[in-house]
Amino acid sequence: MKKRQHIVTKHPLLVRGLGRLCLILSLLTSCGQKEQTSNVSAKDKPQENLEAKAMLQGVWLDSVTEEPVFKAEGDTIFFADATSQPAYFRIVGDSLELGANTYYITMQKEHNFHFRNPGGDEVQLVKRDETDDEQPDFKEQAPQIISTNEAVNLDSVVMYGGQRYHWYITVNPTRYRVMRTTYTPDGVAVEKVYYDNIIHVSLFHNNRRLFTRDFNKQAYATDVPEDFLQQSILGNIAFDKVDAQGFHFDATVCIPDGESCYMIETLISFDGQLSMKLLE
Repeated sequence: MKKRQHIVTKHPLLVRGLGRLCLILSLLTSCGQKEQTSNVSAKDKPQENLEAKAMLQGVWLDSVTEEPVFKAEGDTIFFADATSQPAYFRIVGDSLELGANTYYITMQKEHNFHFRNPGGDEVQLVKRDETDDEQPDFKEQAPQIISTNEAVNLDSVVMYGGQRYHWYITVNPTRYRVMRTTYTPDGVAVEKVYYDNIIHVSLFHNNRRLFTRDFNKQAYATDVPEDFLQQSILGNIAFDKVDAQGFHFDATVCIPDGESCYMIETLISFDGQLSMKLLE
């Protein structure tokens, strides 16, 4: 005699109910893990020392020269140089986090603040006495933006092969901003903002225009590395010579107030074609 097989069929409502229960349990477990991870991350993250930050508030002078170095107000440091941009700061552990840079603090007291600059030298500051009226205060205004050029118009007539050519160059300062990292006398990194230039070049053969264009620094991106280009300006385009190839102009892309430049030959042929070549 054959045994009957017992087939158990789960009711559809029961199956859906079990599925929802599993989903709820999964979400609760996941949320609990996220909350635990979040709490651990927040606990392990270094906390800002608000007491040390409050102690830093005020104007600080170089302990040797007694020249103003910076003023800490709220969460911002203002520098003595009117062209340096203010920077957000924090004190975490034994470090001063100033903008994108970190400085190791060697001493902090109510009226003394010492830290090491990137060169390893110790910068020693003393807090200005609030009753001392002889020391200049910081002007809480927008930092100056540096323009390296004024509008300049140049032109000249050039003879070649018995033909008369006339070139024009106009340097136009713009409101395009270039950020550059510089250092204070104490070795603290600060950001300065410069205005870039656009330079117009035109070339005529008698009364016929052979070439005209406005150049910016991006025109030379092929010959200038990107990291250099970001902190540089188009300083000048100067006429050099004319020969069988055409008219040679030298463009300079430079770091503002620095000695680093790229010089690119900008050649305009007699039929108005442009080509460029890195010189140095």
